[in-house]
Amino acid sequence: MGNFKNELETYMDAGIPMLYVDTLEYDKVEEVVAETAKRNRRKIVHWSQRGLNYITDKAFTKDLSLVKALETLMADPKSVNRSILVLDDVHFFMDMPENISRLRELAYRINRGDIDECTVIIAAPLGNIPKELESYLTVMVPDYMTEDEIRKLILHITEENRSIPPKDELLDKLVMMLKGLSETEIINVLSLVLTKDNVIEASDLKLIMKQKQQMVQKSGILEMVETAENMDKIGGLENLKQWLQRKGSVLRNIKKAQSFGVDMPKGVLIAGMPGCGKSLTAKATATSFELPLLRMDMGRLMGKYVGESEGNMRRALRLTEASSPCVLWIDELEKAFAGVKSGGGGSEVTTRLFGNFLTWMQEKDSLAFVVATANDISELPPELMRKGRFDEIFYVGFPNEQERKKIFEIHIKNRRKKDLSSIDIDKLVKKTEGYCGADIEGVVREAVESAFVAGKEALTTEDLLKAIESTNPISETMKEQIDRMDAQYKKKKFTNASR
Repeated sequence: MGNFKNELETYMDAGIPMLYVDTLEYDKVEEVVAETAKRNRRKIVHWSQRGLNYITDKAFTKDLSLVKALETLMADPKSVNRSILVLDDVHFFMDMPENISRLRELAYRINRGDIDECTVIIAAPLGNIPKELESYLTVMVPDYMTEDEIRKLILHITEENRSIPPKDELLDKLVMMLKGLSETEIINVLSLVLTKDNVIEASDLKLIMKQKQQMVQKSGILEMVETAENMDKIGGLENLKQWLQRKGSVLRNIKKAQSFGVDMPKGVLIAGMPGCGKSLTAKATATSFELPLLRMDMGRLMGKYVGESEGNMRRALRLTEASSPCVLWIDELEKAFAGVKSGGGGSEVTTRLFGNFLTWMQEKDSLAFVVATANDISELPPELMRKGRFDEIFYVGFPNEQERKKIFEIHIKNRRKKDLSSIDIDKLVKKTEGYCGADIEGVVREAVESAFVAGKEALTTEDLLKAIESTNPISETMKEQIDRMDAQYKKKKFTNASR
């Protein structure tokens, strides 16, 4: 939090009355505040839901609500002269008029000079800031740990535990793997590894990755997806795969690419029919790029408190950037921003979330490659599909004959490799016009199960043909919706994912 320390002192010197620190790392904020207070000869006054705590040589606590605490302090201005007043978890009470009123009055008195050299620090996840406080308040967003800071922390922990420091290659992998975690989380992960034999080895990387997956999961807004899917498991979509391979080449050599004048890749929007490989492509992209895959569940971003959803979006995007290089997968994008149209519409919260995401996509310069998927583009705001948001937008339709053949081969090979050569794939392909990849996988799964239950020694063409006859493909069950979507895609003239 080196930058945070410097910024805090700068704002204090400038006499900014109120600072809102967007964080959940209260212990780190208190640590920085304690150092800053000592260096600037200021006392610390701290309020949390436990009450008001005067941190002096003779510390004592008063069990007071936020309103009562602020009234008590303003009734005795000398108690907060030359102080830093830290308020924890105030976001729970930011929609209560009496709290807003007292905070505004306190900021006004500090600004006017009635209270001498007092800085109020609100430490909490950032929500909507009341209009009454906007002119008094500055938002601070502490940075995640840098690669250099993580490297130093790893070496410090190994030295403290009298362990052999990891060699450069392993150290580099550790640094990349631990990006996006807080200092406390990194200490906990490495302490767990060192309890085994007091040394960090390459074999420990799996354990570290599992711990990171848990920690990202606990954030409640992102999920780290472990995947072994690769481009070979995608039947067809050759244009899309070739394009992704080119982007992967840029990302793997990003410094050389940028010095040559190549722009930082932003991401891709893959739109099209359900069950045609969009999600599979997102997973395979991470494998191909040799990068971790983060999945953003837009439903998890929605909170019940005022401003909580927007705060969750900001934290998700910050965590994504801190974890970069990575692939960020946003599935069914249209469900997240449904109803947001050009010129208004949609709920205020959804509109603000969309605005935050749009700005981030436009301005981001991190190695976070976005793979967004969508079925129904009629629900997507047109701003999202303008050039500059995504590097490219691809349309995925129902697989053609060549692609269906490849999809059958992939799924039969996965389950009954030894039977593949005896099956008439061409006959299956002719019977499956209008089938999506998921339909074909379902056919193979059903045929294999039926053959097993019947006590057969092998999977046959007849087993697969029977499964086809009993399958209602999505092109029939959702015909009206599919026809409407197909017309939209043809009108938009997106790049075809298939050759």
